[in-house]
Amino acid sequence: MEQVNTTIDNLKKILIENEEISTLLNPESLSLLENHIKQAKCIFFVGAGRTGLALKMAAMRFMHLGFEVHVVGETTTPAILENDLLIVGSGSGTTSTLVLATEKAKKQNATVIAITADEHSKIATLSDQIIAIKAAVKTDFGISASEQYAGSLFEQSVLLILDAVFMTLWQKSGLTKENLWPKHANLE
Repeated sequence: MEQVNTTIDNLKKILIENEEISTLLNPESLSLLENHIKQAKCIFFVGAGRTGLALKMAAMRFMHLGFEVHVVGETTTPAILENDLLIVGSGSGTTSTLVLATEKAKKQNATVIAITADEHSKIATLSDQIIAIKAAVKTDFGISASEQYAGSLFEQSVLLILDAVFMTLWQKSGLTKENLWPKHANLE
């Protein structure tokens, strides 16, 4: 019978796996992402499932920083246009709805940045830039990339990476927590 770890032991494993992912990231691709975010007229985020939820959390933070931000699929999301940025997250890089969103954004001459575990996927090849996360995707049932279930490590990494990008841009902005607070939701 397989040994069952304590919750604290599993939390430590999750943190170690995320730290290992951070050592495999390309710092130049993150700097380029920062520049694309700063230059974009509007920033659109799109993903499915738990990756989509991580992207929604990131979208909120960039809105707090004063960027015009939209989540694809919301009823108030406008059309994407030239000079806009689409950040698409997909571990596999093959989710059909996300491929379509990427193709539509490219037809509008928007910049597309893919956050994916597969640098050779359809979404990656359509994108202007790739943030490669060397994590297991949801259909990887081995433990070589992660001991966690399905695409958990990828999904966590999406959030942590975008939170780190937000934090870097926030620090560079010189704004304080008090400056950001008025944009926090007040209809909760």
